[in-house]
Amino acid sequence: MNKLLTLFSVAAILTACNQKKEAPITLKKGLTTEEKTDSTHVKHFFNTALTEGKSYEWLRDLTQNIGGRLSGSPEAAKAVVWGEKVMKEIGLDSVWLQPVMVPHWVRGEKEVAYYTVNGIKKEVPVCALGFSIATPTSGITAEVIEVKSIKEAESLGDKANGKIVFFNGAFDETLINTFQAYGGCVSQRFGGAATVGKFGAKGVIVRSMTNGINDYPHTGSMGYGEIPKEQYIPAAAISSRAAENLSADLKKNPNLKFYFKQSCETLPDAPSHNVIGEIKGSENPDKIIVVGGHLDSWDLGEGAHDDGAGVVQALEVAYLLKNNNIKPKNTIRIVFFMNEENGTRGAKEYAKKAKENNENHIGGLESDSGGHTPRGFAIDANEKNTDLVKSWNKLLAPYGLHDLVEGYSGADIKPLKEEHITLVGYKPDSQRYFDYHHTSTDTFDKVNKRELELGSASMTSLIYLMDKYLYSQEELKL
Repeated sequence: MNKLLTLFSVAAILTACNQKKEAPITLKKGLTTEEKTDSTHVKHFFNTALTEGKSYEWLRDLTQNIGGRLSGSPEAAKAVVWGEKVMKEIGLDSVWLQPVMVPHWVRGEKEVAYYTVNGIKKEVPVCALGFSIATPTSGITAEVIEVKSIKEAESLGDKANGKIVFFNGAFDETLINTFQAYGGCVSQRFGGAATVGKFGAKGVIVRSMTNGINDYPHTGSMGYGEIPKEQYIPAAAISSRAAENLSADLKKNPNLKFYFKQSCETLPDAPSHNVIGEIKGSENPDKIIVVGGHLDSWDLGEGAHDDGAGVVQALEVAYLLKNNNIKPKNTIRIVFFMNEENGTRGAKEYAKKAKENNENHIGGLESDSGGHTPRGFAIDANEKNTDLVKSWNKLLAPYGLHDLVEGYSGADIKPLKEEHITLVGYKPDSQRYFDYHHTSTDTFDKVNKRELELGSASMTSLIYLMDKYLYSQEELKL
């Protein structure tokens, strides 16, 4: 009897599952007629992205056929050609290249690092930090001083002389937003060498900027600040697991010596381009809303999450608008910015030309936080437009976009900032992002197709609403 009941129950469940249809997205009661129209368009954007989306295959092409795209490299130049081609293929009203001179730093030969404890040689995963100088050709060897912050390093003084300073400040694991944790310790990567170079340190090694424990070193930019060139010292990142191990070994063997070798070099600035395309506004063609990501990436991986995902999502905004026969009243401009990773020269040049040409930007949206599941948007705007964007929660929350909060929009649209311009940053889930950020593992296979497409639809929905409802400069004065 029990066996028959069990079989019947399983059969009933399977039948119910096969017959059950997904419930439609339902919105809060009390929507106005106009809001009901908007909710229909938003649903269509998601339907189109999830069934006819192009972003995933664009990303495959960019990452698999071009790869890492460090500014000034042949790969970055190929990416510019690629960007112009795909913009033209989807039929934007106009597409052009905006020249910009960019930094040209090269990594050189694969870096090497190790130390010896109790006669055992321990190899250390290591990579040079962007803009670092090289070590001597034979490498450098020195005793190690461990610190956890720039503030602690500032107090070293002469103790740092002749030593390798090891910055081992980790992410604050209690912070749910991993970008906040990153912001809490990234200063040691960028400013570590400048801080201890003036004390006569021989070199700097930095714990990789990640909340995970793994064997992949994370590169990223560093700088030498105002110190003279004779005080420049080599700077490298070691993997988070290597940092844990080195810290433990230093407690037992405080006089151990660390060796590393790198052959990086900064070459003269190189010519490059921002790639720009637009859908001309049907009512206010002189008013511009920018949607963008950065085309360059670090050289270790394929630049899939950072920021290939942002580039293809920005392009898919235009594709989804066109595919759904939306004719925006303002001009929607797609920009693939060059050189976000080590200089933001593309962003600065774009803002400079916009000012010189008296262009009227009213908004901007940037995707540079990876291609994971959508969570919401960070808003950098005046009070009236901030409240307006927050009011769209009723339309966006059914798609998982619950977080409409004031915050940082992005490095590439930030130079456009003015009181009347509404800047917004797309914010996906951040928990896995720093597993891949600036590493050799930032590859196409780490991006989930559905999550990427959900992001494209989320961004398109926001651009549709911004285009339709943003308060203009004139309206803000009333």
